[in-house]
Amino acid sequence: MRSSPTPYPKHFVGQALWLYYRFNLSHRDIEDLLAERGIIVSHEAIRLWCIKFGALYSRRLKRKHRGYGDTFYIDEVFAGVPDHSINGKQHYLWRAVDQDGEVVDVYLQAKRDGTAAKRFFRRLMKAGGQEPRKIVTDKLRSYGVAHRELIPETIHSTKQYENNRVEQSHEATRLRERGMRRFKSVKQAQRFVTAHAAVHNLFNLARHLVSAEHYRNLRITAFSEWSRAVI
Repeated sequence: MRSSPTPYPKHFVGQALWLYYRFNLSHRDIEDLLAERGIIVSHEAIRLWCIKFGALYSRRLKRKHRGYGDTFYIDEVFAGVPDHSINGKQHYLWRAVDQDGEVVDVYLQAKRDGTAAKRFFRRLMKAGGQEPRKIVTDKLRSYGVAHRELIPETIHSTKQYENNRVEQSHEATRLRERGMRRFKSVKQAQRFVTAHAAVHNLFNLARHLVSAEHYRNLRITAFSEWSRAVI
């Protein structure tokens, strides 16, 4: 699927979306940043670009993703700030990351029972291409149900503090949600977290683990992949 025409060059659109999903910026912030560079576009146009192209770009990035590790850290939290609801209804944000901090999947559901857990596990196996060697969760019983019925051969750990990796991964979404003054709908929330995760994975370069030169090379590669996604 190719993106439909826009009166602006695609690299302008790509730059706006990269800024929005990569940093904690509002549409108005990006309007000003682009204006400083001589690109005159309204914040409303940027908002519509995010709706129109965000899902498309994230799908392209997922297709080119290099794959995930063999250990998944899984967690679910209330979605919606400050009252843990979206449009007055309670929802849960399910998230899984691998041992390298890559977001395997993030998915909004109305419940966190066994059925919801199994639905999320099926998404994880589809995203990962195979069963993980190990999963790490908290002690929510729903995880045990999904584990026993879908991936009984996978190691399942519920040790205290071992799941901190995915719990910390929620923080970036929480920060953005507060900046947006809550998600307006489940559809908007799912659209945002999906695109946000795809961009996070692309620029998850483990800066603290590599030399400055290696990091710069990785960043050049990431920018090249992003450019190909927005063409």
